[in-house]
Amino acid sequence: MSTAPKQRTIAEIPVQFVKGMGEKRAEAFRKFQVETVEDLLEFIPRRYLDRSTISPIAKVQLNEEATVIGEVISTEVVTRGKRRLIVRIYDRSGVLEGVWFNQIDLFKRIFSVGQTVAFSGKVGRYRHWQMVHPDFDILSQSREPLHTSQIIPIYPGSETLKKVGLNSYAIRRIVKNALEQFGAQIPETLPAPLLEKYRLLPRTAAYRAIHFPDTPEQVQQAIQRFKYEEIFYLQLLMGVFRHQHKKANPGLQFAIQNDFLRKVMEKLPFELTGAQRRVLRDIYRDLTSGRPMNRLVQGDVGSGKTIVAVLTMLMAFTAGYQAAMMAPTEILAQQHYLNLVELLDPFDVRVALLIGSLPARQKSEIQRQIAAGEVDLVIGTHALIQEDIQFARLGLVVIDEQHRFGVLQRGNLIAKGHRPHVLVMTATPIPRTLALTLYGDLDVSIIDELPPGRQKIITAWRTESSLPKIFRFIEERIRAGDQAYIVYPLIDESEKIDLKAAKAAFKQFQQVFPDFRVGLLHGRMSIKEKDAVMHAFKRGEIHILVSTTVIEVGVDVPNATIMLIEHAERFGLSQLHQLRGRIGRGHKKSYCILVTPENINEVAQQRMRVMEETSDGFRIAEEDLRLRGSGEFLGTRQHGLSDLKYVDLVRDVKLIQNAREDAFQLLKQDPQLRKPEHAVIRQRFFKLFADKFELAQIA
Repeated sequence: MSTAPKQRTIAEIPVQFVKGMGEKRAEAFRKFQVETVEDLLEFIPRRYLDRSTISPIAKVQLNEEATVIGEVISTEVVTRGKRRLIVRIYDRSGVLEGVWFNQIDLFKRIFSVGQTVAFSGKVGRYRHWQMVHPDFDILSQSREPLHTSQIIPIYPGSETLKKVGLNSYAIRRIVKNALEQFGAQIPETLPAPLLEKYRLLPRTAAYRAIHFPDTPEQVQQAIQRFKYEEIFYLQLLMGVFRHQHKKANPGLQFAIQNDFLRKVMEKLPFELTGAQRRVLRDIYRDLTSGRPMNRLVQGDVGSGKTIVAVLTMLMAFTAGYQAAMMAPTEILAQQHYLNLVELLDPFDVRVALLIGSLPARQKSEIQRQIAAGEVDLVIGTHALIQEDIQFARLGLVVIDEQHRFGVLQRGNLIAKGHRPHVLVMTATPIPRTLALTLYGDLDVSIIDELPPGRQKIITAWRTESSLPKIFRFIEERIRAGDQAYIVYPLIDESEKIDLKAAKAAFKQFQQVFPDFRVGLLHGRMSIKEKDAVMHAFKRGEIHILVSTTVIEVGVDVPNATIMLIEHAERFGLSQLHQLRGRIGRGHKKSYCILVTPENINEVAQQRMRVMEETSDGFRIAEEDLRLRGSGEFLGTRQHGLSDLKYVDLVRDVKLIQNAREDAFQLLKQDPQLRKPEHAVIRQRFFKLFADKFELAQIA
């Protein structure tokens, strides 16, 4: 890493040194992770008011959406009729009232006479023009004039900031001071050729444009620059991981015993699909190439990824190495373990299960066996990456349901061996843009074929008023010999969230279906309790299993043909698709019923319609990403995904591809970023990914 410049950069200057900030305001900002001048400049507006689209109050239209700006001339709590707060604003052309029926005392404290405010909402009329519960922004706390810019930035706000006088107007003034004081200390973080290639704004100009735009076009130019920078550095990280993993020479070159593998495959109760065989050929080539494998296997629910992983682990075993598989939940790890034990019963392969809930003495003994090389295949959860776990000869790492783990967790398991091969699996189909962003360091294989005989699942969206009819249908199917899942988003009832809960539903269904045996499964149960319930369900001793999303992945009961999901609007599309994948695993027709309240928002309605229309996991993943945004898709555990402020993983496909090509090309020329012209990039890279530097050397 190059020596730091003598003059401090904005990333090193504490935010309290900005004129107008002060210690109290600095403390309030720290709650938003604003510690330095750079953090302050990165505290970007959440939206903008374009003064060219702001209506004079006299020109608003009844029942139309509008945004108006005016001065608060009165606030009044009206007690006649329904109690309400009325805030009147005036803009020289007329008076408009903002009306609040809820949280009146809270809003009364927010508004005061003399403020300049913006109201946005649907226009009504009662004596004066009105907006009921409008969106609003406090633009100033006094009669100070607004900035003359056509575009008014509105910053993220909270009670914490407002208490110290930090509304959008005050924040803008402080940001302006920061640029005037420290503008000369803003380093450019992108190479000049790339700025020129894409006609991107320099970094200082982009900060000015995003905080003080004169036109909407300037905002877009600034956002485009920061989009590119954001994804460029994330792709650099992926490129470093990829380079570090590939450069190991020689890698572990497996001498795989094909005769043993054929004997195991002959014992399988099914034929492998063409897609499974193709992926296994990819893996076989990797393992015998002398270079470390770093491969992602994607496949829709039920496509047969698990047997691919098992056969890969056996390739490692035949070559004389240990293999470890890390699963996200204990119940899934248990199932993998039991399936392995059953499959390998005739063979001399030693399999162990290592999970957190094992008794301490048993866990300690398994750890000893792993370290001594007395175990060949290990199935576990996060327990596998504890510091005291040592492997004798770890040659293969398998990460199941990769989206449940972060980059660091993957790296921690890899570090247990000396350059082991890595196989990553996910049953959640990933849109191409997301795969490029999150898994840019991996080669990708796709299992795009379902095993023969899988029935198409009939999916229907119903509202709660249909529940009696749905219950009658479930009763008919169970009397015909089928089994059913009923899934809820919570375990216990909550006063704050009006959702049905699994425990309460369990009691309810015991009454609704007195002739059938009802079981309950949730994450708070002990591993023995979960195991007992799942085995009873598999054996058909339980007819209806009431569960939380603990059954989302891995559990396989071919006789279960019904999946009823209560409060389906609370689940993302990919999660609904995962749950639906628990049924349709036998030869009987299967049904997934999504139940929601009568009134759900438009986005939730779109999700339900997509589930009815398609069972294509990749299309569902694209829709999920489009509807929920990158911050929520697959959770936010992947490094970088939750930090994306600018990039839209649906719309910015070309940008992501360009940034990936540019980052990888730069690393091809200068893998360690040692060239003098890359010093600032190197410095920026390690500032962003300081916690990944050690990982970058081992991954």
